[in-house]
Amino acid sequence: MSERIMSSSAALAEALHEEMSRDETIFILGEDLTAHAGIFGQFKGLPEAFPGRILDTPISESCIAGCGVGAALTGMRPIVDFHFSDFVTCGMDELVNQAAKIRYMFGGQVKLPMVCWCPDGAGLRAAAQHSQSLESWFVHTPGLKVVVPSEAGDVKGLIKAAIRDDDPVMFFQHKRLFAKEGHVPEDSEYIIPLGKAGVKREGTDVTLFCYGSGYYLCKQAADELAKMDISAEVVDLRTLKPLDMDTVAKSVQKTNRAVIVHEACVTGGFGAELTARIQSELFDYLDAPVGRVGTKDVPLPFSPVLEDFVLPKVEDVIEAARAVTYR
Repeated sequence: MSERIMSSSAALAEALHEEMSRDETIFILGEDLTAHAGIFGQFKGLPEAFPGRILDTPISESCIAGCGVGAALTGMRPIVDFHFSDFVTCGMDELVNQAAKIRYMFGGQVKLPMVCWCPDGAGLRAAAQHSQSLESWFVHTPGLKVVVPSEAGDVKGLIKAAIRDDDPVMFFQHKRLFAKEGHVPEDSEYIIPLGKAGVKREGTDVTLFCYGSGYYLCKQAADELAKMDISAEVVDLRTLKPLDMDTVAKSVQKTNRAVIVHEACVTGGFGAELTARIQSELFDYLDAPVGRVGTKDVPLPFSPVLEDFVLPKVEDVIEAARAVTYR
């Protein structure tokens, strides 16, 4: 399959263009979409190509989410742009009490094909209300699917799968990764199934489980660990719900050690759930306790020095891997 080097923003825009050309029920709604092509350039060319299907809304996340739920119930496939993931807090009733539960409460008589697009993460000096990683809140909510891509190719393959899914999908994409370039297949039908992790690097001594920005920490850490004669396997989870426990199990059974890396706070983060699953289902294969790496449990500071201090670093991943391998 031929590939090109593209940024994550360009990969997302291309995927949306292909899907909107294929299915006229797809539309996008959110704040400031047409004037700026999205704050990360992710909607470039779409307002011109699809007039009337890129809708600017008032500044009301509750309204945006509610419109998405209603449109999905009538047979449309809305993509709801939350601008920053922090703002989903203003639409929690519509997402957690309505979108997540309607299909179940109606006995499966309706579908709710809605994608909620949520740029998340820190590192842009955007302070405490614009820098959070909230994915574990929605993993905790039955009825929602949760996707967190890392590489540009994964962004394209996963957003297409999310759009075609008949359940609501929370699609988290790290703000600092939009400009990051990667290999993107040219195939317009390139789709990565939800619930399928990617083994991005083979290893034998320890598995580094990650997603989103955590993947790049693990990628760099694995290179450094190799210099210490520690062979690290890197598994990019990509989808947190449904979770690919088959790939998780195969990797743990091979390496016998695991470290989970994410940018969300350690307490209550997805690493806690995955640690529990590994230790309850794969305990006999473990040669050490599961390690966890994440952001310190504080509101994200505005100060660059303090923000850098609280965020996880490559050195933290290396230290955690060495701890579980006793080296």
